[in-house]
Amino acid sequence: MAIAKSRHEYKFSVNEKDLLMLGMRLEPLIAKDAHVGEQGYYHIRSIYFDDYHNSSFYSNEAGVDPRVKYRIRIYNAGDASIKLEKKIKENGMTRKYAAPLSRQQADMLIRGQLLPIDQKDLESYPPLLAQFLLLMRTRRMQPKVIVAYDRIPYVDRRGNVRITFDRNIAASVDFSNFFEKEMQKIPLLPPGEHLLEVKYDEYLPAVLKQQLDLGKLRQETFSKYYLCRKRAGNEHFFEHL
Repeated sequence: MAIAKSRHEYKFSVNEKDLLMLGMRLEPLIAKDAHVGEQGYYHIRSIYFDDYHNSSFYSNEAGVDPRVKYRIRIYNAGDASIKLEKKIKENGMTRKYAAPLSRQQADMLIRGQLLPIDQKDLESYPPLLAQFLLLMRTRRMQPKVIVAYDRIPYVDRRGNVRITFDRNIAASVDFSNFFEKEMQKIPLLPPGEHLLEVKYDEYLPAVLKQQLDLGKLRQETFSKYYLCRKRAGNEHFFEHL
């Protein structure tokens, strides 16, 4: 598996007023992701996995490096694009690896079922999937929480920039309805609070930096996975699922 490029990633808390104002500033300067629909955003759901020691959860809590997370991600509650992803954060930089999954493969992994992993099968899988299957067997990786939100994404080829506004962030453990439009979930943030993420490779173009005016925003060490696990774990809302 080739080494992915490291990227800068910064997160900021924004309210509804901030979101609207920043969106108006960015619109003339940067395009929205081509995959958004007419509504101007797409819905993201990710099932995060952790091992029997809850290593990802506790490494986030302790803030140690490197921090590694595995997830299955889909868009708009559909199965047209299903990806297994591995995200690594180290020294303030992030790297991400991805491999496509079929619906059948995703359903099996979500149920905690192993795909065939003899030598012939492992050689046919993408390297990331083969690695994950070995972790399922050796470290008992299991689905722990679903993180869901609506994302307004802007992209700029200069510096490989992605600027995203994440709204309606919610937690769920309703794994059986991961691919359904209706899924039991509970909000993570108070009404009107959202998350701005700024990601880039070598540099953030000066004109975007100026319009974002990040110095006036509150930077966060925000892990959706960690906070959603705490939220879901503290809620009796999900006990009947």
